[in-house]
Amino acid sequence: MVSGEEAAGAGGRDGIFNKGEDMKGWIWLGVILVVIVAFGAFCVGMYNNLVGMDQNVKQNWAQVENQLQRRYDLIPNLVETVKGYAAHEKSTLEDIAKARSAWAGAQNMSDKVAAANQMEGALGRLMVVVENYPQLQAAPNFRALQDELAGTENRLAVARMRFNEAVQEYNTKARSIPTVLFVRMFGFDAEKAFFKAQEAAKEAPKVKF
Repeated sequence: MVSGEEAAGAGGRDGIFNKGEDMKGWIWLGVILVVIVAFGAFCVGMYNNLVGMDQNVKQNWAQVENQLQRRYDLIPNLVETVKGYAAHEKSTLEDIAKARSAWAGAQNMSDKVAAANQMEGALGRLMVVVENYPQLQAAPNFRALQDELAGTENRLAVARMRFNEAVQEYNTKARSIPTVLFVRMFGFDAEKAFFKAQEAAKEAPKVKF
């Protein structure tokens, strides 16, 4: 028969063993919770970082749009002034009108970039035509419009550069590990498009007097 002392000792050992097992279970649970919290914090930080860069791209694109709209608003007066001196330059003026219509009908960023490049090319050709009309170049209203257009083109160039820099920053982050694994899951673009000028429109229209 097992004595009372032996039974008590066995019971004590079983109790200590069970307590040890319980303690290990709590430790593992704590480790799992810490890992979950750390992963959650990592995901939140990554998400917030992507939100910030995404908003930066959108804000810089808004500045590009502002300058493109300003250019768009200057075109009618510019065309009417040129018509007064060079009405027979029909094809060039029609190109301007088509480019302006393309901008008015653009529905998304890609369409607007294409319309902007089309307008840049048309304006460049117009500037070449203008050089053949000294009286037009000397007209005060034309010179004032050209000054406004030149200022707009300069601001547009700066806005476009800043937009492309913001896109570069976003794309670099979105392609890096581990961000690339979560971009789609968070609902962000895997890559954003640059504002690339076409070969014929890489040089902004120049004003020459």
